[in-house]
Order: sequence, then C-alpha cells, then structure tokens
Amino acid sequence: MAVWRSQRVADFGLALMSRRFPPPWTVEETDACFIVKDRGGLSLAYVYFEEEAGRRAAAKLLTRDEARRIAANIAKLPELVTKAPGPTGIVNPRPPDGAKVRRLP
Repeated sequence: MAVWRSQRVADFGLALMSRRFPPPWTVEETDACFIVKDRGGLSLAYVYFEEEAGRRAAAKLLTRDEARRIAANIAKLPELVTKAPGPTGIVNPRPPDGAKVRRLP
C-alpha cells in the first residue's frame, strides 16, 4: 500500500534549499558527459552521451541532445522547488491516480 505524506514533499523542498547543495546549479560539458554542479563547484550529476551511433547502441548511452536536456532539467530543480505553489511549498498535494492512500497521524 502506498503511503502519501504531503509533509515529506514540503520537507524535501526545504532540505534541498537549506542543505549542502546551494543554488544556482550549472551545467558544464566535457567530451563525454554533462556535469551538473552547485554554486560551490561540487559535482552533483554526470549525464553521459555518445555521438557515434554504433558505440551508443552498444553502451546504451544517450545522444548528446538527450543528455543536454536531462542535465538542464536537473539544474532547474532548485528553481522548481522554490516556485512550488501553496503556502507549505507542496509541489503536488494529491497522490497519483489510482494510488491507495493511508493517512498517517
């Protein structure tokens, strides 16, 4: 049974902003990957790609454009959390359709 706790979502948003990964997050490109870094230069994510189709298929890697879009979206996470609607900062106060919900005290 899935348990939905909207407070966890709000806590995640606060934790993301107050923890050790200060925004803004930036994206740097290398020969083989995009690196998402926080304001202090700490590497948060590596998104690998391959330009050559044969090698890409064998290694199951992303295209350069796919990797760039994923890295850009990861870098937007701090902005999305701070722009969350509602007074509690809850991004989505309702569970997904069809999810079984049990309210916790």
